[in-house]
Amino acid sequence: MSFPAMPKAVHQFYAGSLAADAELWGAGFAEDALFHDPVGSEPIRGRDAILAKLRKVIPLFDPFIGITPIEAYTTGGETAVSWRGAVVTTDGNPVNWSGISVFRLDDEGLIAEARLYFHHGVFAAQAQLGDH
Repeated sequence: MSFPAMPKAVHQFYAGSLAADAELWGAGFAEDALFHDPVGSEPIRGRDAILAKLRKVIPLFDPFIGITPIEAYTTGGETAVSWRGAVVTTDGNPVNWSGISVFRLDDEGLIAEARLYFHHGVFAAQAQLGDH
């Protein structure tokens, strides 16, 4: 799979998702990062809490196909990425959704804040999971 050009930490975010590897997915976050998943929900605060969330979510799906970046634009210290997500629940429900994420990087090039914009209700209705 070919990705659009993105800063290393943002690339790692998507590569980890597509590999269903929570450690790789979360490693690009700064220690004190904020993760809005999705925007409008209470943000997850700190790399450890983000990793805990990712480790919890991945096993809910089989397979966890992941989030594929489509287009990326970087300017002014932020990167915006349009993407598609796909998973199958462990009881066989296919889930497809899409959105846009905006990443703000810190001075070390790590993700200081990630804001994911997508309709959680659409995701939850397909997954039949409720809130996760």
